[in-house]
Amino acid sequence: MGDHVYINSYLVLSVFLVLSILLPVAALTVGRFLRPHNPTPEKLTTYESGVEPAGKTWVRFHVRYYMYALLFVIFDVEALFLLPWAVAFDQLGLFALIEAIVFVVLLFIGLIYAWKKKVLEWV
Repeated sequence: MGDHVYINSYLVLSVFLVLSILLPVAALTVGRFLRPHNPTPEKLTTYESGVEPAGKTWVRFHVRYYMYALLFVIFDVEALFLLPWAVAFDQLGLFALIEAIVFVVLLFIGLIYAWKKKVLEWV
């Protein structure tokens, strides 16, 4: 009975893997044939909020922008990790509360470290 269960599990996994590859490829292929393709010079110009771009369209962003984005992602993931804990708070007990507090304190220490290293200053 054990071998049959494993083979069935691998079969289901294989079907999901094949479908996860074939369905997006099929959708993009069908979309390529069904969409209209009529490029004009107006369609190929850069469009920025209804205003014609002035000067170069290639702009270099300051590296601090990426630091802010990285910090946002880190704290966004923190919220994502805390959500299941908050939903199951009643069943988890005191030990899980202490773990969540340690998790938040470690992230807070990371924020203070970034602040001390002046990563959050835009100057």
